[in-house]
Amino acid sequence: MIAILDFGSQYNQLIARCVRECRVYCEILPHDIPASRLRTMKPQGIILSGGPASIFDKGVPMSREGIFDLGVPVLGICYGVQLMAHRLGGKVTASLLREYGPAELVLNEAGKASLLFAGLEGRQRIWMSHGDRITKLPKGFRIAAATVNCPVAVMENPSRKLYGVQFHPEVHHTVNGIAIIQNFLFRICGCSPTWTMGSFIEESIRRIREQVGDERVLCALSGGVDSSVLAVLLHKAIGRKLTSIFVDNGLLRENEVEEVVSTFRDQYHLNFRLVRAGERFLKKLAGVADPERKRKIIGREFIAVFDEEARKLGKIKYLAQGTLYPDVIESTSSFGGPSVVIKSHHNVGGLPAKLKMSLVEPLRVLFKDEVRELGRELGLPETLVGRHPFPGPGLAVRILGPITKDKLAVVRKADAIVREEIWKAGLFNHVWQDLAVLLPVRTVGVMGDGRTSENVIAVRAVTSTDGMTADWVRFPHEILERISSRIVNEVKGVNRVVYDISTKPPSTIEWE
Repeated sequence: MIAILDFGSQYNQLIARCVRECRVYCEILPHDIPASRLRTMKPQGIILSGGPASIFDKGVPMSREGIFDLGVPVLGICYGVQLMAHRLGGKVTASLLREYGPAELVLNEAGKASLLFAGLEGRQRIWMSHGDRITKLPKGFRIAAATVNCPVAVMENPSRKLYGVQFHPEVHHTVNGIAIIQNFLFRICGCSPTWTMGSFIEESIRRIREQVGDERVLCALSGGVDSSVLAVLLHKAIGRKLTSIFVDNGLLRENEVEEVVSTFRDQYHLNFRLVRAGERFLKKLAGVADPERKRKIIGREFIAVFDEEARKLGKIKYLAQGTLYPDVIESTSSFGGPSVVIKSHHNVGGLPAKLKMSLVEPLRVLFKDEVRELGRELGLPETLVGRHPFPGPGLAVRILGPITKDKLAVVRKADAIVREEIWKAGLFNHVWQDLAVLLPVRTVGVMGDGRTSENVIAVRAVTSTDGMTADWVRFPHEILERISSRIVNEVKGVNRVVYDISTKPPSTIEWE
């Protein structure tokens, strides 16, 4: 295990992703974690992240005493190397010339012999982002590389296995960044690339069985990637002691209910309960146009339905949730980050307190793409594992204005056509998310020999890595033409299709 101490860097998750892509397990931990706790975790190495602070700032994040005396290798990145120098008796000063962007790293003789740069060229393209620099080395350290504006771009103390780089090896702009991280992991820390989804499944099953014992577990199954992978993993671990509840709220996509039932009841033979509550949800949503009210109504009603079904099952001690690692990181950010325990759009937000159950969260150490990989390892179909994100409130937030059965039928069919055409074009895996939105306007059209006044569908497709920012997809015109033609001809009540070419920001991915 590699411990990554969080000093507020925007690249924290990227560091973790790089380490895990090397098949080495890692965790992001608070910057002020005590050395004694770290010692019990037995990491093979420690990485000190970068951060926005200056070592001179008041209230600047500091590591605890003893971190550098644990006898395990440490790699300081950007702010992390400055902290290392400061803590160990070196000197950091404000630089007259700050560095932001690309630079050329030049290795000296020590650098060329360094394990950190084994197998690499003497000159390398790197990415800098700093305003301070090291002007005096701590005792026992030597300079291994420099740039034009940074005399101490890399420092090291090989005998203590302490290394520091002023640049960011985790970003793709640093050409040999992954190779540097691999050298730290394998040559310096002695890690082995053994962390695979197969090993994760074995370890998770052991831990789940150890936690649950003979008790029963309840799982809210939405049909999305996270809850689906969670349910199959739990079923593999505890079998019939797991009960999965799938609530059909009437706001799902075309054939979604049938696909979920077929996959989990018929193929995986889960202890599965389908609750048809579409009429109940639509009644609560009648006449509601405000999107935030829609979300709250759907969330409350979901909790009510889930609560009623749970009570029918008798006493159940555990509730399974598909919490992922980014949620954990955001909720425990140690410096300058938000504190969000449960996202407002989470399907089961509020359930733990309501039902007084203990949580089972085996996916809480995984990123989204790792959950997809886990699903493939468990044998889940690609149509489910590779599914695009779908909002918790479903099609309710893809109908602008009040919701009716007729409007749901329109947007459901349009949505299916968009997905089918993207899939047929072989572009499904190149799109982060796609959607069809029913707009609250009518436009004039001509169909046959008659004049029409019908609905407008807005189509949106975006590329993204994490959903925080997004760009619109430049589809070939023939694909847009097929989507438009099919929607107008096959979806009754639509005479116009428009394509959304907005980025996020300033727009969001969804329209509500």
